[in-house]
Amino acid sequence: MNSVCVFCGSSTGANAVYREAARATGEALVRAGIRLVYGGGKVGLMGVLADAVLAAGGQTTGVMPRALVERETAHKGIADLRIVESMHARKELLASLGDAFIALPGGPGTLEELFEQWTWSQLGIHAKPCGLLNVNGYFDPLVAMIGRMVSEEFLAPPLAAILAIETQPEKLLERFRAYRPPPRKWSSPSDATLQL
Repeated sequence: MNSVCVFCGSSTGANAVYREAARATGEALVRAGIRLVYGGGKVGLMGVLADAVLAAGGQTTGVMPRALVERETAHKGIADLRIVESMHARKELLASLGDAFIALPGGPGTLEELFEQWTWSQLGIHAKPCGLLNVNGYFDPLVAMIGRMVSEEFLAPPLAAILAIETQPEKLLERFRAYRPPPRKWSSPSDATLQL
């Protein structure tokens, strides 16, 4: 695992514990020799995360649509900032650059980005692990909803288990290293391999 893509808020949130978790995640990535791939922002938890990686001497790749760069939200301190033309292009490039995906607390964009990668893993579009860093119980309602999806038989348990849920970034990285993807949803011997 050479790189991890992190999705997180463009706000720092109401509690300092979220900023601390972003900082700790950045430092954990550097200690593990893993490159950070993220949305390229200087604001919110994104900025805290990137600053922590840079301060610890780590490597960072940011991916940002031109429209956001023009609004001056890009992090000027990262050497590898990839500018793309749309949010769709951003997500596609983030997906190709990351060997795994973590969501820190954030808003609907954070959830949408993680859910896309989790869904793609279920469908066999990629075989990369996904995880939630459940800081301060932030994702507890979502974890309960995932349990409801399983109990109501809208989500198979092996596909639910693709999404690792931990409270410490080091634990997520450990689970990612041990990850073995389950058989993809709708798999059969005659299925064509899905491509990104």
